[in-house]
Amino acid sequence: MERVAVVTGAAQGIGRRTAEVLAAEGYAVAVFDLQQVTGLGDALVVTGDVTDAADVDRLATAVLERFGRVDALVNNAGIAYIAPAEATPLDHWRRVLEVNLTGPFLLSQVLGRHMLAQGSGAIVNIASVAGLRGVADRAAYNASKHGLVGLTRTLAAEWGGRGVRVNAVCPGWVKTDMDDVSQSAGAYGDADITEHVPLGRFAQPEDVAQAVAYLADPARSGFVNGVTLSVDGGWDADGSWQSLRLAARDR
Repeated sequence: MERVAVVTGAAQGIGRRTAEVLAAEGYAVAVFDLQQVTGLGDALVVTGDVTDAADVDRLATAVLERFGRVDALVNNAGIAYIAPAEATPLDHWRRVLEVNLTGPFLLSQVLGRHMLAQGSGAIVNIASVAGLRGVADRAAYNASKHGLVGLTRTLAAEWGGRGVRVNAVCPGWVKTDMDDVSQSAGAYGDADITEHVPLGRFAQPEDVAQAVAYLADPARSGFVNGVTLSVDGGWDADGSWQSLRLAARDR
């Protein structure tokens, strides 16, 4: 039986690579994005907004009409806003939480009902190291990702006994278009990231996609439920101060 995966935010970056990896592993793939997604072969492409309940219902209808089931949902669509908390406009705060937290809730609720009815499925939420730690000038983003980790754990507790596993991947900084935009605005440079990460590099979309594929596959992760899998090169684990962190690489 062909497995079916739905990936949001699949026009570029992590979402696109995740869709490609899952397709290569034999999934029938449906992708959902505000932008038109092209170049993904036989993928079902639905254009819409993860925060719009009618769009989410339309996605679910299209997936079930074409495939009759859904086995994996990857809640990847997300946005960032970088500004001091005291200077963050309320409309930006609300939009970040809508996309990064309400969207995954809606997708999980609508598609999760079908997984629960069939007694199996996996949901993988793309959270962030910012869902585990505070990062200055990202109040809305951090709050949304902390909330997504909380949602992941709650759904895992509610749905695990009914056959639906829910986990989160927490990437560190990933080389994507979002990173390009942040760097072009002067938020940070490459060295700010690579000097902090014990592995000494950014993540690539491939790193995250492979972690998603693992968590989606019941053959490999069938007893993994409610976890936050850090894919950050050791960022969250390293409590060193900067001179010690860099000195450790030269020994």
